[in-house]
Amino acid sequence: MDILSDLEFRGLINQVTDREGLAKKLAEEPVVLYAGFDPTADSLHIGHLLPLLVLRRFQQAGHIPVALVGGGTGLIGDPSGKAAERTLNPKEVVEEWTQKLRNQLSQFLDFEAEKNPAQTANNYDWLSELNVIGFLRDVGKNFTVNYMLAKDSVDSRLEKGISFTEFSYMIMQAYDFQQLNEKRGCSLQIGGSDQWGNITAGLELIGKTNGNQAFGLTVPLVTKSDGSKFGKTEGGAVWLNAEKTTPYQFYQFWINTDDNDVVKFLKYFTFLSPDEIGELERQVKEAPEKREAQRVLAKEMTTLVHGAEAAESAIRISTVLFSGDVGSLSGSEIEQAFSDVPSTELDAGTEITLLDLLVQVKAAPSKRQARQDVESGAVSINGVKTTELDKVVRASDGLEGRFLVIRRGKRNYYLVKFQ
Repeated sequence: MDILSDLEFRGLINQVTDREGLAKKLAEEPVVLYAGFDPTADSLHIGHLLPLLVLRRFQQAGHIPVALVGGGTGLIGDPSGKAAERTLNPKEVVEEWTQKLRNQLSQFLDFEAEKNPAQTANNYDWLSELNVIGFLRDVGKNFTVNYMLAKDSVDSRLEKGISFTEFSYMIMQAYDFQQLNEKRGCSLQIGGSDQWGNITAGLELIGKTNGNQAFGLTVPLVTKSDGSKFGKTEGGAVWLNAEKTTPYQFYQFWINTDDNDVVKFLKYFTFLSPDEIGELERQVKEAPEKREAQRVLAKEMTTLVHGAEAAESAIRISTVLFSGDVGSLSGSEIEQAFSDVPSTELDAGTEITLLDLLVQVKAAPSKRQARQDVESGAVSINGVKTTELDKVVRASDGLEGRFLVIRRGKRNYYLVKFQ
């Protein structure tokens, strides 16, 4: 299956300019293409995955992806999809985030390939060399205000107002495409559906300045069947950085995918074959209670982003929590599994009665209630049910001499760390 047919099968083509011309060029030679990622944080999140993985798909098909980090445009802010003006970050912060994103991109693209290795770029390299007069004469003159006002990214902001800074973003991104086209032979830009106006502006500039052949392609906005926003949880965004979203939390995000979304996400995000996806789709229809498609999706995505070892650890944590046998978890797995439950730190030399501990960690509102919970068998420590009312708890009782996992009832967990 050629790359465009594969993208079509996966539902990954939202809009494309000159489909026939692009298909012909892709069949004739390796094509240089790029997608841009502005450093608006110190990590990418799963909202960036779709265009990033499309770059990976193109590389696997023999083409040359350029991952552009917007060290220059990141100082300005893209108005696309935003209801209000972005906060401008200090230059040194944007520089730091730019480097972190460049490092992160190397997880997904092969920059060491013997044939057609991926490339990185930072648009600060050329945007910082522009002066106002040159920019207005050489770039700005190619765009009418009417043309820019008609773009969705601008039009959607006119009622509330848009600064000249963000208004100019479109031209700066167009200049990125032109520079990559002239300096690296880049003839295709890809991006999310909200980038269509910026991409076509780049094609406009290329057409007026050098007349080279160039194309644009957008991937769809990822939506969930229940109407909620993709990539968001109660704790916020799902990050690709393990320090911001643990591999276990990342795994849980995917395994909780709704039956109505799981096949779509398998097509969008995994590199499984059409036959493999078809078999999982059959299982969703015939045995949805087994959630096999969700397990495959979660394992594939966690392996892709965090590696096979982290994926296996996430699976083990999930299995252990289901069975209640937390005593088999390592210290790092305990911290992952219980990162979002109430946590209490105690001095390593602390000795405290179980009843007092239950009150201190807020597992019980009073010693009387704590006593009733213990007597009724509702309390377990590190997976072992505890009924001793006079039990004294020490660090030596903890897993690895540090961790106590207290469970009250079936779902209420509390973590104690001896420091």
